[in-house]
Amino acid sequence: MRLAGHPTTAEGDKARTVERTAKLVDRIGELQELLYAEHERKVLIILQGMDTSGKDGTVRKVLRETSPQGVRVVSFKKPSEVELDHDYLWRVHAQVPGRGELVVFNRSHYEDVLVVRVHSLVPKIVWKKRYDHINAFERMLADEGTTILKFFLHISREEQRERLQARLDDPTKRWKFEHGDLAERRLWDDYMRAYEEVLEKTSTDWAPWTIVPADRKFMRDFLVAGAVVKALEKLKMQYPDPPDVEGVIVE
Repeated sequence: MRLAGHPTTAEGDKARTVERTAKLVDRIGELQELLYAEHERKVLIILQGMDTSGKDGTVRKVLRETSPQGVRVVSFKKPSEVELDHDYLWRVHAQVPGRGELVVFNRSHYEDVLVVRVHSLVPKIVWKKRYDHINAFERMLADEGTTILKFFLHISREEQRERLQARLDDPTKRWKFEHGDLAERRLWDDYMRAYEEVLEKTSTDWAPWTIVPADRKFMRDFLVAGAVVKALEKLKMQYPDPPDVEGVIVE
């Protein structure tokens, strides 16, 4: 698995693609309502990518027509002391979707084979075992009725440079900038190697990875939205039978 062989950009007419994306986004709203009403299936979307790859933007654009009643977005930050007292999947398992729910992990348990590896936070002999842990964890979720969609938002190093610079140049975006972003950027090659191994070892039949070229935001949104619609329609969901309303009159 070599990310250098996967493009970070995809071609498409912007106006037409934005129009098509809007229709997909509307369809996601319909399907999410059906998911919530049926109250049988569970959907987990995992977004991973380098800083500025567009995880927040993807959530904002692709899920804008969904209802907060049945959707949650979870961002995993640096583990707390309580979380560190447990196994690394403990805090993750507590956030997986219940029946009728769509949950997005904006970063996820994969940080424990990415950041942890790149910064040598635990020995190699420890994080190497985690690929098998994660595959087994996701297999259990899938067996219990969870549809898992995993997206790696693939941007180029040059695109990241431009987006970080844009944060500095625009006063309304400067709050997003952190000096730590530059330190992480210097570790780009280490992160690419870590992601390559993640994609190779944890793309499974029950939880495959999709590599999304993310340099052009409108194409990123279109590709993710299309994949979400395809997966939700494949579930063949049905509205539940209504209660007996014969003779009921609303006064």
